[in-house]
Amino acid sequence: MALAIFDLDNTLIAGDSDYLWGEFLVRHHHVDGELYRRENERFYSEYAEGRLNIEEWLEFQFRPLAANPATVLEQWREKFIAEDILPIMLPQAAELIESHRQAGDTLLIITATNRFITEPISVLLEIPHLIATNPQVVDGEYTGAVEGIASYQEGKITRLNEWLREHKLSMAGSTFYSDSHNDLALLGHVDHPVAVNPDDTLRRVATERGWPILSLRG
Repeated sequence: MALAIFDLDNTLIAGDSDYLWGEFLVRHHHVDGELYRRENERFYSEYAEGRLNIEEWLEFQFRPLAANPATVLEQWREKFIAEDILPIMLPQAAELIESHRQAGDTLLIITATNRFITEPISVLLEIPHLIATNPQVVDGEYTGAVEGIASYQEGKITRLNEWLREHKLSMAGSTFYSDSHNDLALLGHVDHPVAVNPDDTLRRVATERGWPILSLRG
C-alpha cells in the first residue's frame, strides 16, 4: 500500500479555491469589495510568480474568519461550495482518485489552502486524509491566527513528515500530483512526481527531469 498525494487547487479542481473564496466574499458583499478584490488579485499573482509572503497572505485571508461567527461562516461556506466548487469538479480527477483507491493506496490531499475552505472539498472528493493550513480556533470561533506551520512550499514537507510519523507510514512508492512550481520541493521528495496541467515553470522542470505530465481537464 503506497501513498497517493494530491495537491488540490488547479490539480483536482479546475480553479483555485483560495482565490474563489475571496471572489465569493466580494460577490456577496461580505467584505469591502474594491479593496478586498484588489488584494485578492495581488496575492494570487504573487503566488503564481512564486513570491508570495505566506504570513501576509494568511493574515489577509483569515481576517473575515475572525470577524464573523463560525455559524455564519459555515452558512457562507455551504453556499460557496455550491456556487463555486461544484461547477469546477473534474470527472477525470475522480477517475484518477478511484484508480488509486482500487489499488489500495492511502489517499491524501496536501494544500496550502486553509482547512476551513478545503475540508468540505476533500469530503466531496472522498479523500479521507487532508493536510491543510490550519486557522486557529478558540472556543469554537476563529481568531485570525495560524495554528502551526502553513503547508506551503517546504512547509508541505514538514507537515507531511509529521503526518507520516503520526500514521506510522513511509514514503516508499509515494506519488504526488501537482500543477504548481510552488510544489517543486515536495515533487522532488516523492518516488513518483506527476505534473498535472502544470504552470510554465513546472512544465519546464518536469520535461527536463522526465516527470510524467498529465491533464485532467478533458
